[in-house]
Amino acid sequence: MQIKDIYGECHSLLAENGVDSPDFDARCIVEDVLCDMSAMYFPNREVPPEKIAVIRDIAGKRASGQPLQYLLGQWEFYGLPFKVGEGVLIPRPDTETLVDMAIDICRQEGQKSPKIADLCAGSGCIGISLKHEIPGSQVTAFELSEAALSYLRENAALNETALEIVHMDVLSDDISAYIGYDIIVTNPPYLTAEDMENLQREVRYEPETALYGGEDGLIFYRSIAARWKASLRPGGWLMCEFGMGQHTDIEKILASEGFVNIQLKRDAAGIIRAAQAQKMEE
Repeated sequence: MQIKDIYGECHSLLAENGVDSPDFDARCIVEDVLCDMSAMYFPNREVPPEKIAVIRDIAGKRASGQPLQYLLGQWEFYGLPFKVGEGVLIPRPDTETLVDMAIDICRQEGQKSPKIADLCAGSGCIGISLKHEIPGSQVTAFELSEAALSYLRENAALNETALEIVHMDVLSDDISAYIGYDIIVTNPPYLTAEDMENLQREVRYEPETALYGGEDGLIFYRSIAARWKASLRPGGWLMCEFGMGQHTDIEKILASEGFVNIQLKRDAAGIIRAAQAQKMEE
């Protein structure tokens, strides 16, 4: 069987089973299994039988709704590879907005060695990307889930990134030891109860603890804004990602906790996706 044939078979299977981007997914599967990002440029090349079996297996699982990223075991974020799988949130392009914001603030303020906290770090995509982009930074990644911690540690090693990893609940544990941060970034769970009832089938495979933010989706924002502002230095910045349409509530929460210079940022799709807010100077 040639590459064009197995690709066509995968594409048809995925399309018939309602996968949104059967062309992209089929291509990713074929290229990943063949370990060749240029495979589709050689459509008449023969595919070894053992590779055909693997491609069909992955395509079948994808057709059933399993996330492509979990099946491939790795996904790119901010130009870096990140291991992903059951138990950890999949890095998404939207979240790169948060990394951009932190980098921009460091450039504006001339900070070459900022102290950064990454709350609800998950795979570590935010903190690890920031450490790579700002080599002199001191990054601490906070995560509660044991499963996510495993990926966080693996991704730090994969990307040869030196950062501190702390196993803790950012909502309930004592944080008095963690102070003096220039920037706190977070992409916490923000889906509402209604959102959870209407999840896409692929998203249902991701951990609920990384998705559900309480009845109105705002539990983490209220707690983080109230409690972690004490961990920021005067003039420091809190930056957060949130869901579409939540920006007005986020602005109110930040303002009610005394943050100033609140700014909203749009992602690449034009959706208001993140906010940055400054702790008042003393």
